[in-house]
Amino acid sequence: MAAPAVVATQGCMKIPRYNHRSEAQLDERTCRLICPVAAGMVGVCLTGIGLLHLSMTMGGRQTVADDLLSGDALIFLVATLTSYFALRGQSEVRLYRLERIADASFIVAMLILTAACFIITYTLKH
Repeated sequence: MAAPAVVATQGCMKIPRYNHRSEAQLDERTCRLICPVAAGMVGVCLTGIGLLHLSMTMGGRQTVADDLLSGDALIFLVATLTSYFALRGQSEVRLYRLERIADASFIVAMLILTAACFIITYTLKH
């Protein structure tokens, strides 16, 4: 599939003009995938925080993992909201911008979640 033609640049950000409706639909499909998954991941983060607090009250060690998961839940919320607002917008330019923000924040949040999992595993192991 060909990349969208660039209408204009704003700073270092390129704003697309789609040659075919199917390219815009791809961005929309990405947003439709990110929105529910990111919302579910907020719940995963909150569950992890709850389990960590329960573990700490039972005599476990204190970690930074619950702080990481708290921030991670906020980043997943950003991904959820930006993908939601991208779907609600009427402009292809707005869809493109918000989809990129949702995509980037989702990937960052997944990396942080992975780091928190390693911290939790290491702490519980020792």
